[in-house]
Amino acid sequence: MKRFVIPVLVAAAFAFGGGDASAKGRLVVYCSALPDWCEKAVETFGKSKDVAVSMTPIGSGSGYARILAEKDNPQADIWYGGTLDPHSQAGVNGLLEAYQSPMLKEVAEPYRNPATSKGYHSAGIYVGILGFSYNTELLKQQKLAEPKCWADLTKPEYKGLIQMANPESSGTAYTALATYVQLWGEDKAFDYLKALHKNIAQYTKSGSAPGTAVARGEALIGFGFLHDHAKEIKAGFPLKMVVPCEGTGYEIGGLSVIKGARNMDNAKLFVDWALSKEGQEVAATTGSFQTPTNVNAKIPPEAIRMEGVKLINYDFVKYGSEKTRNQVIDRWIKEVKPLAR
Repeated sequence: MKRFVIPVLVAAAFAFGGGDASAKGRLVVYCSALPDWCEKAVETFGKSKDVAVSMTPIGSGSGYARILAEKDNPQADIWYGGTLDPHSQAGVNGLLEAYQSPMLKEVAEPYRNPATSKGYHSAGIYVGILGFSYNTELLKQQKLAEPKCWADLTKPEYKGLIQMANPESSGTAYTALATYVQLWGEDKAFDYLKALHKNIAQYTKSGSAPGTAVARGEALIGFGFLHDHAKEIKAGFPLKMVVPCEGTGYEIGGLSVIKGARNMDNAKLFVDWALSKEGQEVAATTGSFQTPTNVNAKIPPEAIRMEGVKLINYDFVKYGSEKTRNQVIDRWIKEVKPLAR
C-alpha cells in the first residue's frame, strides 16, 4: 500500500483528468481521506467528467488551518473527506460556500446538513466508528490481557505500548477527546486522558498512523477510526479491532465547497458526484471501508455496522463549534501534553 508523508506547507499536488485544452475546465481538491482513496476519487471524477483535477492530500485539522490561512486568496475549490468537526468550524467562520446538491435526496437525512452552521456548507459522505485495535501477535508474545474497554488502556502493563494521534493536528484525535467528554463529563474525561498519557509511546500527526504502526508491530495498541484498521486487516496484518465496552463516538466524513472557489461550477459538479452512488463506492475499491451515506451505495462487508455497536449520541453541532473545539484542545495542551510519561 502506498503511504504519503506530505508536510502542510510544501504539499505535493497530483494532477488527474483531461489535462489539456479539451478538458472542461479545472478543479483543485484538498483531500483529507487516505491518499490512495483521494487519488482514485479525483482520477475517476476527472475522467468521467472530463475535468483536469489537481489534488493535495492533507489532514483534516491541517486542512482547516490552510483554508483559513488562504481565505483572502483561496487556492483550492473542494475540501473532500476528513472528520466533520473542522468542516463545521470552517462553515461557521465563513470559509465555505453554501450548496444544496440535488443528490442530497439520495443521502440519509442525518447526513444532508449535519454541520454546526445548518447552512448547507458541508454534507456527509461516510460514517466511521471510533475505537482501537491491537496486534494479536504482540499481545500473545507479551502475554497481556486482551483490552476490551477504554478504561483498560490506562493499566500499567500497557505503558509505552499505545499510539494515539495529536488532537492539535488530527480530527480523529479530537473526536476521541469529544467522545470522552460526552461519555463521562469534562473533568472525568481529562482524568482519563492524564492516566492514558502515561501509556502513550507517541502522539502521531495523522489519525490513521497509529493503525499502521500497530499493523507493522511498532506499537501494540493504536487508536483510530476502525475502517482504517480494517484496511490493514484486509492487507493481511494481525490486528483485532475493538469497539470499547463503554460506548464510543463516530465521525461523519465532510465534503465542502471552499468560498471563493475559482472553479465553482466544477466544484459543485464534484459535490454532486461525491454524493452519488458511484462516487461513494470508490472508497471500498481502495480498501477504505466506511459506511456510505448514500442510501443506494453498497456497504462494504468489512465495514462495522453502526446498528451493531454501542454508540453515544454524538453532538456534532456543539463539538463542531469553534468555541467548544478550542476549549477542549486547549485544555489538553495545558493539562495533558506537558505531563511526564
